[in-house]
Amino acid sequence: MYKELSDKDLEGPLEELKLSFLESDVSYEISEMITEKVKEKLKKTRVKRGEDISQEIKKVTRDSIMELIGNKRWNLIESIFSSTKVKKPYIVIFFGINGSGKTTTIAKVAYQLKQRGVNCVIAACDTFRAAAQEQLAYHASKVDVPIIRGKYGSDPASVAYDAINYANSRKIDTVLIDTAGRIHIDSDLIDELRRIVRISKPDKKVLVLDSLAGSDVITQAKSFDDAVGIDSVILTKVDADVKGGSILSVLIKIKKPVEMIGIGQSYNDLIEFNTEWLINKLLGD
Repeated sequence: MYKELSDKDLEGPLEELKLSFLESDVSYEISEMITEKVKEKLKKTRVKRGEDISQEIKKVTRDSIMELIGNKRWNLIESIFSSTKVKKPYIVIFFGINGSGKTTTIAKVAYQLKQRGVNCVIAACDTFRAAAQEQLAYHASKVDVPIIRGKYGSDPASVAYDAINYANSRKIDTVLIDTAGRIHIDSDLIDELRRIVRISKPDKKVLVLDSLAGSDVITQAKSFDDAVGIDSVILTKVDADVKGGSILSVLIKIKKPVEMIGIGQSYNDLIEFNTEWLINKLLGD
């Protein structure tokens, strides 16, 4: 005997589903959206009487998320590799708030580009924070990539300009521009970022977000997108017991591709994003 699932049948399991999303750092708004989508699909489903519906809920949830974000695979390294075939130097600027892992991420990108035969130069445009350039220079030396620096307190946009000229004169494929980590509500630093973007004319603007920030990643992403426009996102620290909720929130709410995720400290620990990986993380598969 089969029956259609009623609101009463679904109430408990869907509440558990919503709570599991919230515990995985999916924003409340997105958790509600997906749960309602799953509910509407399940109300049209017939199951055997007395049958455990948990597997059916998981299947419908997987399908619903896939419909919302698509079956995507993004890879910043391959994107830059392809782009340098038609445009050199290809200019990529990175930004994000303090502590997001931006400096290490840039080093990982530089290292992996070298592995693909793409040479690059790093522009150390954080002339604001003490020891910022030294930290970046350390990583640049480890991955054997040149770095263009400026004096502390100097104009960061001029450092980006010098790095681009350096790349042009030496036929370097890619310029990776680091910027000062900033709080997304700091208007002075945002104005500085706009100036760097205006002068460097980047081909790609990448926002680096800390996945441990939970639902705050939406606020950060929206602030930067409103201020300068972002093309894509890298989520860091995904290895630190993160279940992927912040990634899902960015994909649905901000509608920007998550091109890479950071899963460790090694220069190889920056991997491409794909939808299947994310859904498996969220559903515990």
